[in-house]
Amino acid sequence: MLIRERYKVVRVLEAQECYAFMEAVDIQDRENNTCLLNVYEGPLLRQYLDCFQQMSDCPEFQRIFLAGESLVAVFGECLGRTIDEVFYLGAEHDWKTRLVYTELLLHKALSLANLPPLVSCAAFLSENVFVDLPGDRVRLRYHVRPMEDMNRRELALLAGDQVKKILLGGFSAPEEEHAFLNRLDEGSCESVVQLYSLWHAEREKLQTAYEEREERNPVSRTFCDLGRAIRRKAGKRR
Repeated sequence: MLIRERYKVVRVLEAQECYAFMEAVDIQDRENNTCLLNVYEGPLLRQYLDCFQQMSDCPEFQRIFLAGESLVAVFGECLGRTIDEVFYLGAEHDWKTRLVYTELLLHKALSLANLPPLVSCAAFLSENVFVDLPGDRVRLRYHVRPMEDMNRRELALLAGDQVKKILLGGFSAPEEEHAFLNRLDEGSCESVVQLYSLWHAEREKLQTAYEEREERNPVSRTFCDLGRAIRRKAGKRR
């Protein structure tokens, strides 16, 4: 199938009433010709037309156009591994790597602050957050599936959920990490701007705590970890 005599559809990745998500080839682009198409029809057309007219802060966004009774939004491709494939439960990443990728993730979320929540929230679902490791990069696939009742606070909650896949707050994690994760669980951040500010204020404390733990000998480190775990458990019982 050829759309507007330019985009040759390779695969239909999702199809539902009034919406489809496709992988296509731009036959007019000889260099970076693979792209992603979000196609809207019916009542979604006007709603998403308004959204995609506010995309100047999104470098992956290429263009929108009308094709018959459909609105087509074109984005650059995004390949690699999702966050769930990299930071799965039990993945062996050291604390330095986890702090680096938390920073990258929240910086990416911050870059979406001025985008419409209908777009930014869809892009921050787990299936659309891609991690280059090694590579020190977090990328988003703009699979902008229709979602209801999205707002800026919802983006902050989604970003917090992704952070909790990277910072696990496990047995050996310092109290500073557990405190930060508890703040995320409270959902007190009303926007990704507030969430990034919270992280910016806490990151140095986390790094210092991990460095101090690393300087201890293995026996002392184990006893300190055990003591913290006992205190946390006692605190939850109160």
